Amino acid sequence: GSTMTIEHPTDVVVIGGGIAGLAAAAQIGHRGRRVRLFEKAGEVGGRAVTQVKEGFSFNVGPHALYRQAEGIRVLAELGITPRGGTPRPSGGHAVLGGVKHAFPSGFLSLVSTGLLSLPGKLEAAKLLARLGTIDPAPWQSETVDAWLESLSRRADVRRLLHALVRLSTYGNAPDRMSAGAALEQVQRALAANVLYLDDGWQQMVEALRDAALAAGVKVESGVRVDAVEQSADGAVAAVRLSDGSRLPCAAAVLAVPPEDAAALVSGAAHTLLARWSADATPVRAACLDLALDALPAAHSTFGLGVDAPLYFSVHSAVAKLAPGGGALVHVAKYLDPADPSDAARDLAELERFTDLLQPGWRAHVVHRRFLPHVTVTHALVTARGGGLAGRPGPAVDGAPGLYVAGDWVGREGMLADASLASAQRAAQLCLRDVAPLSVAA
Repeated sequence: GSTMTIEHPTDVVVIGGGIAGLAAAAQIGHRGRRVRLFEKAGEVGGRAVTQVKEGFSFNVGPHALYRQAEGIRVLAELGITPRGGTPRPSGGHAVLGGVKHAFPSGFLSLVSTGLLSLPGKLEAAKLLARLGTIDPAPWQSETVDAWLESLSRRADVRRLLHALVRLSTYGNAPDRMSAGAALEQVQRALAANVLYLDDGWQQMVEALRDAALAAGVKVESGVRVDAVEQSADGAVAAVRLSDGSRLPCAAAVLAVPPEDAAALVSGAAHTLLARWSADATPVRAACLDLALDALPAAHSTFGLGVDAPLYFSVHSAVAKLAPGGGALVHVAKYLDPADPSDAARDLAELERFTDLLQPGWRAHVVHRRFLPHVTVTHALVTARGGGLAGRPGPAVDGAPGLYVAGDWVGREGMLADASLASAQRAAQLCLRDVAPLSVAA
């Protein structure tokens, strides 16, 4: 006889297939709920996708995963251990006034560096030694500028600490950024450093996608969701796809930027999400990604601007990202949200910075890509907002079953750590809302 399969309704729909969406879907599916994930792009991964060209793995600008933070913990709970390498402090330069100095990675290089006067060196050494012990909590609602003013009267010392904050947070808004959140990031960087991932962040995207598929999630890319339909009380009822089809569900996770989340819902939820979106200041960077057939200055693998918001790192020096002999280099400028960026000016600055750290690099270019306006994270963690505790979600008040996830959501972590931590929290709330199917039909 013929068997007829009945399409069961979906318990949870996840909209957005970046690392937050994939992680949320994997966790919910893993606990026995039926999940469908829709990603409008042709492939999942969002800003974590990696392009491979002639054996070089290009991330979308410089990506680093903190070794001692929420992201690694959430990945571990999904059975994922990222593979990669940790940048070494040797071979680093701090650049001040267009001059290279040894990067002060420890007390010895601090003493020898020309970045600081002798009194500045003594004060910086004392400060760096106790940075790990300062409690970030009282500083969440203070700006980075205010915090650094309280730490040091010396402009040269504050400038060096500003550079460390930019490096750890990717943010360049010291007059707005929460000092408490920035301090936590700096402490993480100093305590355990970061990982550059082998084969790029695609490694993590594929591991998360595989975890979702193994958990029974239906992952569908190239599918756009037009709206989340809500019942009279605001509760999630269904999602409507751009082909007009309607999919009933009990909960939805919007793992998309704040403005996209607001556009998907109506009523009180729309009002709230539109406010969250209006409050969000995106953090952006101008990125020059370079594939070189050889590195002219083999030992010059890292550079940080002290009086300019610039970054340079040879990611292939520690992770598998380039064919033998070749180098994959990321150069970036941390953009000030208050300063309208000028792509031509930013590119010229990035090229000059590369000239300084790798003279003769232009003769070795195999591929180059300039991204003038990469969104690093969708929302600066602000002092005005009360730091991490002031970030929205994952629950959307007045809309039962509706959750958000992403680098702008929740009270934990910054950057990818916020994406993964908020995904986990959104998943936990969905599991609480949506009972598993009873086995006996």
